[in-house]
Amino acid sequence: MKGREETPSKTSRRKFMQYTGAMIGGMALPITPLQSVFAGNNNTLKIGLIGCGGRGAGAASQALAADPNSVLTAMGDVFSDRLDESLVALQELYPNRVKVNKGDRYIGFDAYQKVINSGVDIVLLATPPAFRPDHMAAAVEAGKHTFCEKPVAIDAPGVRKVLAAAKRAKEKNLSVVSGLCFRYDNPKRELFSKVLGGEIGEIKTISTIRNGGPLWSKPMQPGWTDMEYRLRNWLYYTWLSGDFITEMMVHSLDMMAWAMGDKPPLKATGTGGRQVRVEEIYGNAYDHFAIEYEYEHGVRGYHFSRQQDGCSNVNKVEIAGTLGNALIGGASGHEITGKSKWAFEGKRNDMYQTEHDELFASIRNNKPINNGEWMATSTMLAILGRMAAYTGQTITWDEAINSNQVLGPPADQYSWDLKWPGKEVARPGITRLF
Repeated sequence: MKGREETPSKTSRRKFMQYTGAMIGGMALPITPLQSVFAGNNNTLKIGLIGCGGRGAGAASQALAADPNSVLTAMGDVFSDRLDESLVALQELYPNRVKVNKGDRYIGFDAYQKVINSGVDIVLLATPPAFRPDHMAAAVEAGKHTFCEKPVAIDAPGVRKVLAAAKRAKEKNLSVVSGLCFRYDNPKRELFSKVLGGEIGEIKTISTIRNGGPLWSKPMQPGWTDMEYRLRNWLYYTWLSGDFITEMMVHSLDMMAWAMGDKPPLKATGTGGRQVRVEEIYGNAYDHFAIEYEYEHGVRGYHFSRQQDGCSNVNKVEIAGTLGNALIGGASGHEITGKSKWAFEGKRNDMYQTEHDELFASIRNNKPINNGEWMATSTMLAILGRMAAYTGQTITWDEAINSNQVLGPPADQYSWDLKWPGKEVARPGITRLF
């Protein structure tokens, strides 16, 4: 209703947090309430959501909170239950600004194109990562501003497609904002500005460690096809997720890339495997990785991660330089030791919300943001690590980025009856890259 203030109630916000938390394995997403007057005029920005799981619903809520004159008008997913649950949750939060008519609720593998063609101005891409390159390319070609969840691809051909789409977005004056949310976090922005400004001297090593517990899985249900089962459990299939080093640990590797000014490494060597998650329900994904990245001038980057229950957990990044160290995840959260001591004392922000705040501001001010190149580089860093671990070989950046290895089926071959091979678990020394 025009002129009515719309603020999500505490009850609605609590229900929404419960919904999104359940959808993504208990990791609650920050939801920022917004006091706003909805104008509903010719300057209204129309939002389309592609991928209606917990992360997609969270992104839609944050997009609506970012701009008081925006509406959600289209939604798409392969599963009607996901779309319906997200729609109800979002309508409770924003009853006057979630205006998704029945004709604009699209189900199926082509739902993304229908959302793009529905007259929206902005699309939010939140499907499993395998679909991201085609969805981004289609959105940009249609002239849509884009929020693109991480990672942006699962293989090198997908990364190259995203890079081409990012270049096209620049030509079209479109914004592309990445879901690699740490780049929108105030403490990290300040810390990395100091690192890149030389306050710890020349970087010698970067260590990223993220050890955590297991994630959700969904048992086979009567009536599900092989394809539906895999899509419901997409985390555990490399051809849908890129494995967890790509799907989740890309956040840690993005900070490695950030510290290096987004310059790629020369090569990578690593290991990984399955020690605990060995049942069939876990598909062909690993449960631990350890990768060494070699950069120019002898700089080394180290990444360690695991998803195993009953173990000690940690999530930290340490950058060692000639004049001091930068640490994320220590006692003070964000600090620098050595010649230029520093600890973050500024104003903290909701980085998930800031992504959308800056996206919508860039559109309103006609000053496009384009995160395309660095989000593709960070994704490729994770893919390179997976390649090295899966094969047991040292893989150069050039070999990896120019690889023609495609993990999943072509976009036009997806169907509920498709049984895609690739169930085998990679075996270092036996699995081949090329």
